[in-house]
Amino acid sequence: MDIPSRDRPEMPDGYGVPDGSHGVLEWSAVEDRLKEASHYWMATTRPDGRPHVVPRWGVWLHGRFWYDGALDTVHVKNLTANSACVLHLEDGREAVIVEGRSEAAAPPGLEFGAVLAAAFSAKYTALGYSPEAGSWEGPDSGGLRVFTPLKAMAWFEFPADVTRFRF
Repeated sequence: MDIPSRDRPEMPDGYGVPDGSHGVLEWSAVEDRLKEASHYWMATTRPDGRPHVVPRWGVWLHGRFWYDGALDTVHVKNLTANSACVLHLEDGREAVIVEGRSEAAAPPGLEFGAVLAAAFSAKYTALGYSPEAGSWEGPDSGGLRVFTPLKAMAWFEFPADVTRFRF
């Protein structure tokens, strides 16, 4: 994945966001947070327009968020109708907010499946989840999904470093 462009988001004057690009965050620092996080929040839109938010477990690999989602869950039903969604880390003080699209992933194959399984297991084995390389293969496999970012906003010391990223 290419490095996204970055700039300052437009905010009301009272927020104190500095002008110019001095102090903006590097995408690599934001992506590190996405890789290290264990818990994420995903916001989707129900078909009738009402919002829906759900906590997710997942892994950030190759510039995307990979996670499981059964077809009969509310968030997957919402995403089937409208793939636009927002992914947010738990921390509101050092925030990472990523807008994008979530879609059903094709079976990853055993090689990439092993990479995914190792990444999931490293984070979640102690919480009772440790998939295998073939967990997402075949007709009875889990519902692997992939979130692709389109735009992000992050800050670690608001307002000094608030940064917008475009992919």
